[in-house]
Amino acid sequence: MRLMLKFTIPVEKGNQAERDGTLGKAIADLVREVNAEASYFALEDGKRMGIVIFEESDQARMPAINEPLFAALDAAIEIQPVLTAEDLQRAL
Repeated sequence: MRLMLKFTIPVEKGNQAERDGTLGKAIADLVREVNAEASYFALEDGKRMGIVIFEESDQARMPAINEPLFAALDAAIEIQPVLTAEDLQRAL
């Protein structure tokens, strides 16, 4: 199943993580861990935000994916299934 993981990082924790080098590592580790199909980064409500699109068939892997972001960045995480345009056309 194709999933979209969206995370936001509190400003103070993000600033600290940028200074100590853990911000880039945590994000690179996430992208590598899920073998991301796409990843995008922006600001949302003044906070660092990222969206990572990936395929996952084993829901038991969610803690391995989420916990490093929680631990390293105090990230808020949302995960939801998403469809491509082709998926949607097939479903309709």
